[in-house]
Amino acid sequence: MSAPVFLASPGSLDDVAPGGVYVLEGAEARHAGVVQRRSAGERVDVVDCAGVRLECSVAAVGGEGVRLDVLDVVREPASDVRLVLVQALAKGDRDEMAIEAATEVGVDAVLPWQAERSVVVWRGDRAAKSRARWLGTVRAAAKQSRRARVPDVGLAVDGRGLAARVEEVVAAGGVALVLHEEASAPIADVRLPQPAAPDAPAPEVLVVVGPEGGISARELEALLAAGASAVRLGPHVLRTSTAGPVALAMLAQRLGRWG
Repeated sequence: MSAPVFLASPGSLDDVAPGGVYVLEGAEARHAGVVQRRSAGERVDVVDCAGVRLECSVAAVGGEGVRLDVLDVVREPASDVRLVLVQALAKGDRDEMAIEAATEVGVDAVLPWQAERSVVVWRGDRAAKSRARWLGTVRAAAKQSRRARVPDVGLAVDGRGLAARVEEVVAAGGVALVLHEEASAPIADVRLPQPAAPDAPAPEVLVVVGPEGGISARELEALLAAGASAVRLGPHVLRTSTAGPVALAMLAQRLGRWG
């Protein structure tokens, strides 16, 4: 079984070296020592949410935290092609179900989209609280799936903002794929961008998923005009909570992530 993962803040592990000691503190220490009852000699990992992973052995559990012996430090590179889920806001927490599964699949970022047919609306204080909940969802999913990197969660965009993002991604060499039941092109056949050269920004693949009511004709027209392509997953219509993760799994396979 893989070692359980506990989270640290980005950059906080940069100076830790193999053979050293790291003390897990705060909520993560309570989770390890009290909830999971980790004991001396057990293997655990600590990640900084940005690619650094400490492979550790529990040395001691106490009131000041969990003392870990650092066995190794692994720096996991960022994706050379970024997978970004553009998830329309949806009722019944189906949008959160989508980003949770997408994180487990390996998405690099999620972008909330206030679509025309979204029943849920993010405004004012609700927008901040809802985004905070999404942040918590992807952190928990990254931890559960043993990831060293936690996906970015962007600020919510409306239709105009999404079209602008599509234009930007396509101009930079990426692609934008709109999942649509009436599309004729299968997602398995679309062209994917080539990996970035060293030190160059990674191209993006945007996967756009509409709400339960679907993407409106006006929205689809605007996205296609911005450079997106409409694609289909298969013969069946999937829920908004399912479509994105399924599409991302297919793309991850094509990009060699699951080889």
